Amino acid sequence: MAGLAGKVAFVLLLLSPQEKSAYDAWTHGPSKDPAFFPIAVWLQEPRNAPAYKAAGINTYVAVWRGPDAAQLDLLKAGGMKLVCHQNAFALSRKDDETIVAWMHGDEPDNAQAMPAGRGYGPPIATEKIVEDYKRIKAADPTRPILLNLGQGVAWDGYVGRGVRTNHPEDYAEYLKGCDIGSFDIYPVVHDKPAVTGKLQFVPQGVERLRKWSNDEKLVWNCIEASRIDNPNVKANASQVRSEVWMSLIHGSRGLIYFVHQFKPNFIEASLLKDDELLKGVTAINKQVLELAPVLNSATVKDGAMVTSSVADAPVAVMVKRHGGATYVFAVAMRDQAVKGSFSVKELRGAKAEVLGEGRIISVTGGKFDDDFKPYEAHLYMIK
Repeated sequence: MAGLAGKVAFVLLLLSPQEKSAYDAWTHGPSKDPAFFPIAVWLQEPRNAPAYKAAGINTYVAVWRGPDAAQLDLLKAGGMKLVCHQNAFALSRKDDETIVAWMHGDEPDNAQAMPAGRGYGPPIATEKIVEDYKRIKAADPTRPILLNLGQGVAWDGYVGRGVRTNHPEDYAEYLKGCDIGSFDIYPVVHDKPAVTGKLQFVPQGVERLRKWSNDEKLVWNCIEASRIDNPNVKANASQVRSEVWMSLIHGSRGLIYFVHQFKPNFIEASLLKDDELLKGVTAINKQVLELAPVLNSATVKDGAMVTSSVADAPVAVMVKRHGGATYVFAVAMRDQAVKGSFSVKELRGAKAEVLGEGRIISVTGGKFDDDFKPYEAHLYMIK
């Protein structure tokens, strides 16, 4: 994890300045409105769209054995957008603005199940993904194409890649077969000590996808919001918030919540059954959407430096300027309490409002300090 570890003072160089929407290249892609930010849920029943909409989710990624007419109509009625496979029905409705992107099959970078239960073969070849990308694009070039990859994006030691374990060089080739690259890793519920509880694997995957694509592809990523197949542990709202802001600060342009529970019993929409977590996720989404115009604005290159009080527990930072204010988004990158000392360019005397916390911090000569709990994110607005 050399990309994130062992740094005391550093700046994340995120998105180059841009005036256009990230989705300007596609006439039927995600909304170009600066107030829109993709917040999705993975493979859920369309009938639950109104409940997810109320939680701040605006997009479905995948529908079971679809889409079909009933599914698409339910999503439209629920005010939900859809990323889906390009089947014959979907192509017949390609003028429908409910569909905002096409997608490949999930996790082609992992070892693929053999027929008749004969074990696992190699991952799908990168050449096949590129070939499929060209085919999907030829049928409809008006929407971007999403490719969701597995946890090998963030963790080289993931044995689920079979014969391609410890071959991260594959990913630059996979990314040639998409417009939006995404991935999933779920450290809170992970069963391997190398990953368990280490939330920094989430932003590491975002950082690597951006690097492997030379920042030429949009990056989304998945966020754990259930116990998945861990009957003893599930992500709480604080951990979900940390993963969300770690992702955004490292350059993610879209979030996909994974809410299935498989153990101790199967619950497809487990988030909707978990009042406490649903309340927390709703609050996270509300803040992200309130800040969407800021997140969609250009990142200020070299906008700030931050030094952590603990050498091997860095703080990551992203700076935006929007609507006459400077925004400094920061997150502690390790499971350790630290103090962050900030120096923000082109600021003199000012005060920083810590958004959502009811605190004001004095800023002198562009500098201020703040305390961080383990993996905690603070969002500062300086006018």
